[in-house]
Amino acid sequence: MQQLLADTISATRAAGEAIMQFYQSQYTVADKSPDNPVTDADFAADKLLHEQLLALLPEAGWLSEETADDPARLERRLVWVVDPLDGTKEFVMGIPEFSVSVGLVEDGEPVLAVIYNPPTGELFAAGRGLGVFYNGEPATVSSRDSLQRARVDASRSEVRRGEFEPFDGLFDVNVMGSIAYKLARVAAGQADATWSRGPKHEWDICAGTLLVLEAGGVCVDLDGRPIRFNKSFPKVNGIIADNGLLHEGILRAVTEQGAARVDKR
Repeated sequence: MQQLLADTISATRAAGEAIMQFYQSQYTVADKSPDNPVTDADFAADKLLHEQLLALLPEAGWLSEETADDPARLERRLVWVVDPLDGTKEFVMGIPEFSVSVGLVEDGEPVLAVIYNPPTGELFAAGRGLGVFYNGEPATVSSRDSLQRARVDASRSEVRRGEFEPFDGLFDVNVMGSIAYKLARVAAGQADATWSRGPKHEWDICAGTLLVLEAGGVCVDLDGRPIRFNKSFPKVNGIIADNGLLHEGILRAVTEQGAARVDKR
């Protein structure tokens, strides 16, 4: 596992370098759907990761945001679950809050994770049973045990829609891009919690889920259930991640605001 993690870190860094060749430079932007851009950088990183990660584990399946889904992955015990550029909107806006997210799943559970923010150079890594490392040093979730003034990372779009207004005065809400990056920040103790009531693809959250769990935190869907991966419909009904000490209070506060936003696509 340690050698595989080291090799995955190298591939993830290489994908980040490919992205940075486009960052704040010239590239093509297209819309896969409204408010869902994709760029040359997404495709370049995806191609590199596909080649290098499958070379490490030829027997593994593949699930990536930028690759056509192959149902054959459902028959594989090991599956790479990848978002080559999570936070494309921030990338396009020139905001350094995007990441490369690489997770490896075994029988539905994440066992290896690397999240890399290329412009800041931050790298978060974990292997099941190995703990979490932030830029090579051991990391854990925060020790905050009070909801009052807890540090919560929130997405720009959800803040813009007013989804965090009910928590004014309770939490210190910090606007941040890339759900993968937000989960990694919780794992490293840089934030106490993050959540999203919107549906999330598996590639958005796979690596981050393992990071939070290995760091001693809690990561569940909006129903409070552990998240399984490599499903035929690779979406999750929202996510809540926190340091564990705040979990019951945060779960109660979030669920009191209503059901998850529905997206059956």
